[in-house]
Amino acid sequence: MKLKFGNVEENVVTREEFPLEKAREVLKDEVIAVIGYGVQGPGQALNLKDNGFNVIVGQRSGSKTWDKAIADGWVPGETLFEIEEACQKGTILQFLLSDAGQIALWPTVKKHLTPGKALYFSHGFGVTYKEKTGIIPPADVDVILVAPKGSGTSLRRMFVEGRGLNSSYAIYQDATGKAKDRVVALGIGVGSGYLFETDFYREVTSDLTGERGTLMGAIQGIFAAQYEVLRSNGHTPSEAFNETVEELTQSLMPLVAENGMDWMYANCSTTAQRGALDWWKPFRDATKPVFEALYNSVKTGVEAQKSIDSNSKPDYREKLEAELKELRESEMWQAGAVVRQLRPENN
Repeated sequence: MKLKFGNVEENVVTREEFPLEKAREVLKDEVIAVIGYGVQGPGQALNLKDNGFNVIVGQRSGSKTWDKAIADGWVPGETLFEIEEACQKGTILQFLLSDAGQIALWPTVKKHLTPGKALYFSHGFGVTYKEKTGIIPPADVDVILVAPKGSGTSLRRMFVEGRGLNSSYAIYQDATGKAKDRVVALGIGVGSGYLFETDFYREVTSDLTGERGTLMGAIQGIFAAQYEVLRSNGHTPSEAFNETVEELTQSLMPLVAENGMDWMYANCSTTAQRGALDWWKPFRDATKPVFEALYNSVKTGVEAQKSIDSNSKPDYREKLEAELKELRESEMWQAGAVVRQLRPENN
């Protein structure tokens, strides 16, 4: 169906329009092979299985993720296989390894993409930057995308709660004439709240911008800036953390999620309202040039190349842990650990 978002009409698919029963019918003869069991793999695989689809998992035996898959109920030799065997058995290959992992494993996956199969992504990176990744699908397979707008952990958690994350969907290549039904059925099957149409390029550019921007990078930067200003002016770590992070995540953002920013403003004190209305535009104007520089870095492929270069290095995990340790051991997040322990539900 078409719905207006503001003044722009977009194509969306709802659960009412494409119910789970229809999705099962579309995919009744398919074997869905989830390749990779790291970030998105567990949530998507378990949701599909619980929704009644024929799902297998491909992972390296002896790895931590192999053991995790067994702990989640996948059975070696029945529903859990080595990656190459899963690729051979699957008619839909959900390629859910990391971007660097996809590059490394592409030759193995490609040789099992026989005519009529479908290659499924949850990120447009590999295909959009094919000159850098070497991921060029054969012409006789469907190439589709479902990108849940959140982590695999959130996808699974919300599914168990009877809710759903919204997802985008895209068709890069329709070799069989069935790509649209396949991708929508998979989107419903993994537990999407609703699906909105995109393409591989728009998915990856918006996603890389969002991750580096308000979803992760910018929010940490803003948290750190305000926390440091409060601490330098004599406020305690507990007070600075509560006024910077805890009140936002535990009190205000749930209100925004329920009814929008204007509703949250309307349900705060008049002092808070006035301050927020006076200051949001200066913050927009101050940060917009940074976001424009970020988007340009994404659009020109600079961010993609950085990701490939960094994540392909053998010592990537060690360097990542050092960077995460810096965050974890910062005073702000040390204060946060104590604040979380003091929440009533944790006592």
